[in-house]
Amino acid sequence: MLNALLDAMNDSIQKARQWREKEAQIFHHNDADGLTSGAILTRAFEREGFQVRRFCLEKPYPAVLKKVFEQEGKLLVFADFAGRIAPLLSDLNRGKNLTLILDHHVAEASTDPMVHNLDPDLFGLKGDRDISASTTCYLFARTMNPVNRDLASIAAVGAVGDGFFVDGELVSQNREVALEAVQQGRMEIHKRERGEEYFLTRPAGPLPVLELSDYLDLLGGVGYYQGGPDMGVRVCLEGVSPESDRMAEDLKAVRERIFEAERARLRAGALKKTPHIQWFHVEKRLFPMGVKMIGAFCDAIKDSDLIDPQKYLAGFQVIPDEIPGFGAIAFNEVKISMRVSAYMEGEIRAGRAMGLNTFLPEATGRLGGFSDACHTLTAATTVAVGKEEQLIEEMEKILQGE
Repeated sequence: MLNALLDAMNDSIQKARQWREKEAQIFHHNDADGLTSGAILTRAFEREGFQVRRFCLEKPYPAVLKKVFEQEGKLLVFADFAGRIAPLLSDLNRGKNLTLILDHHVAEASTDPMVHNLDPDLFGLKGDRDISASTTCYLFARTMNPVNRDLASIAAVGAVGDGFFVDGELVSQNREVALEAVQQGRMEIHKRERGEEYFLTRPAGPLPVLELSDYLDLLGGVGYYQGGPDMGVRVCLEGVSPESDRMAEDLKAVRERIFEAERARLRAGALKKTPHIQWFHVEKRLFPMGVKMIGAFCDAIKDSDLIDPQKYLAGFQVIPDEIPGFGAIAFNEVKISMRVSAYMEGEIRAGRAMGLNTFLPEATGRLGGFSDACHTLTAATTVAVGKEEQLIEEMEKILQGE
């Protein structure tokens, strides 16, 4: 499993080194896992003499991908998404660019030999248990050059941020990268009554990794349209600063104000229910926050008294017609994010309930929507505006065996 992945990474690295243009375009997600992935790849490629251009995307939307793949002769690297849509990238690429995918979601094989899908899912590793995107990118960077071992602590931050623990602890490759950071003196692991707590070591004192990952989520998600992702990558590589603290405090106030308004709407009866699903729609009310925040809001309420713990939770948000770095793009789409309560998580892990990745992508596909990154406990796709209720109906059909 792991050796085969490392061999594939080494092959891709050799091709990148031989590539005629010494520029790498890195496309990465905007949560803690995605920002740490972007930071690791930025540092690794710069150390190899590449000029790096970074683009932070909330999702690899088809409209954006079409623009990206209008290019030819480029080195394109996708981190923390695109594993599932390798066939789509292959169709768009058609041998024009050297394309690397460093994801950890459920994946499909590439159909273009110039598109290298290095998603560990294809090599027998589970992205919602064994390995984060940041750890995947770290393995790639370490394979590229052992000097990149000093990036292990950044990878561990992404792994903790994605929140996939077993009995409160990181496992498999995620745990190994954390232990590597401990050996380097960059991290501490403290045993707790249930599980472990992770800390970055620094002159100012230990920094809880979970706290830092929330900080990065805030910058990348709430601040997506306000330069937050760039600040998040700087924090990963250089540490927190008074400037990043000021931005985080301002964004935190924005998030709390908007989230409290949405909680009030749910308390007033905005939550709709079907036999297996409870759902709501925020329209455009979360702006100027990014669309990742619909998932963050679901996370914030999934175990609250607003929610039926025995139903799946879904939230819809209209996607703004703008992508930083790309300008105006007409989407006319909504994003759906789904989460599950602690009770439903237990049911899914025990095999008594379907994982989100088994029915949301299928229902989305029936309506001609787009899905690229779905886990068993967290998932998100997009459909055209106006198809929200149809999507809920299609999911119900699947859940009811139709």
